[in-house]
Amino acid sequence: MANLKEVRNRIKSVSSTQQITKAMKMVSAAKLKRATNAITQLRPYANKLKELLANLSASLEDGSSPFLVEREPNKVLVIVVSSNRGLAGAFNTNVIKTANNLIAEKYSDQLRAGNVSVVAIGKKSQEYYQRRKYNVIGNNNDLYLDLNFENASKITESIMQGFLNGEYDRVELVYNQFKNAAMQILVAEQLIPVPKPGVKKEKDLKAVQVDYILEPSQEEIVEQLIPKNIKIQLYKAVLDSNASEHGARMTAMDKATDNAGELLKALKLSYNQARQAAITTELTEIVSGAAALSAQ
Repeated sequence: MANLKEVRNRIKSVSSTQQITKAMKMVSAAKLKRATNAITQLRPYANKLKELLANLSASLEDGSSPFLVEREPNKVLVIVVSSNRGLAGAFNTNVIKTANNLIAEKYSDQLRAGNVSVVAIGKKSQEYYQRRKYNVIGNNNDLYLDLNFENASKITESIMQGFLNGEYDRVELVYNQFKNAAMQILVAEQLIPVPKPGVKKEKDLKAVQVDYILEPSQEEIVEQLIPKNIKIQLYKAVLDSNASEHGARMTAMDKATDNAGELLKALKLSYNQARQAAITTELTEIVSGAAALSAQ
């Protein structure tokens, strides 16, 4: 009987957990729809702006904008975009692992010299790098409470000013790019200085080079377009990560709900077997007792 009570308690516990994971899946699905709409609306504009700037910067001199000047990367800033909450599978673990691999492969000397700083967007990456004594700049966890271009631009402006002041020579961006609810693509790309297109073949060169008519002037366009592009690219990365988070959480909660269902089936089978065994034992005892009385 004690075993039956224990199994009943486990069935009740797993059933409650299944209801929670099912509810979380539904909430994430609703949030995913809004997040997907936001990134799909911004992505064509951001990609076209990046392409335009890449073509334009190919014909510009390095001194035309401080954000085009390649410097020796003695001081590096890595922006890691994660989430504020867990229960999203390997979403946060993968982006942190990608950032760590980037630092280990490209900036190991700077790390040993203490010249690698981190801007964490999301509580999970913030806590991870603070526990490991990295130089974590600022606290940007509240961005997801009111995610818009204006709030994201405040972070970007601070980073851009730090680059201009020589606080870091290169800025890298690591995030999850949203593809669909079940798949996120890990991306590590250089944000500042703005990378020029790396074209090697002549036919590719002809494909990317476009002869733009610039109005009012090349200098004025560069002055306004490059900072705007940097802000847009960071905002796009945060929107991508936000949509990826909800997709990852929805998928994780869907799997958790299915696993809870399988566990419930096994527990109910175990419960029925134990109950049948208990009933059989009681009947055997009753029959044995009756037979003993009749024999007397």
